[in-house]
Amino acid sequence: MALAEEEEDEERTILSSSLLGHVLLMLLLSSLQPITLSVGSASEAAKAGIPLNQYQDCSQIDFAFDDADIIEEGTLVAVIGRRRLQGEESILQEKSVLNAANKLAFMITESQYKGGLDGSVPVLVQSLNWMEIAEKIDDLFLGDAEVWRRPSIGQADPHGGNNPLVTKEGHNVLDLIFTSPILSLAAEVAKSLDKVDGVVDHGVISKFPCSAVIASEDGLQIVDSLPRNAMEAL
Repeated sequence: MALAEEEEDEERTILSSSLLGHVLLMLLLSSLQPITLSVGSASEAAKAGIPLNQYQDCSQIDFAFDDADIIEEGTLVAVIGRRRLQGEESILQEKSVLNAANKLAFMITESQYKGGLDGSVPVLVQSLNWMEIAEKIDDLFLGDAEVWRRPSIGQADPHGGNNPLVTKEGHNVLDLIFTSPILSLAAEVAKSLDKVDGVVDHGVISKFPCSAVIASEDGLQIVDSLPRNAMEAL
């Protein structure tokens, strides 16, 4: 059996650290074999004396937890990858782990769980013809979103400045920045992006079963996803 965990964002360090402590305790009391994609979590596991396995695409992953950037209320469709990538972090690898897991839980704060989502969705695209792909995406969401190429350093602009980000897999990251509420992440955004030639992947995660651990001033709340047939009826 295996468990996978993803890196926490600095803005949610307290929430992530608390939950990570509970998971490490669970590991000490179980036969789970953990794998981690983050340096911070590997360090915490080492301090607790927990040996780690290496993630491979064929690994069996029983449970994964991650800190999503935002989650759609009710459906639990999530967005990952908004934050600036650090070191060897990979949206593709992160998404691969989450999709491969038998069970998935997202860690978020109360403000990140809502309907009528806004903000950005990261889109991984082929680097050589990124501008042509960006124009296709812009046409899809004309009037509702802007498309900016993400820089590796410095300030963002539509073209990514003088230092556009290139992922370790060799892709550019386009930030699809919505200026009006997103009606449906899964139906409107993900399905449209999947049809665009040159789009490698994106930061929308639609996984069943899935749970969200929501932190607020009143404590933690756990919300489970709707069954897939109920989701499709929305």
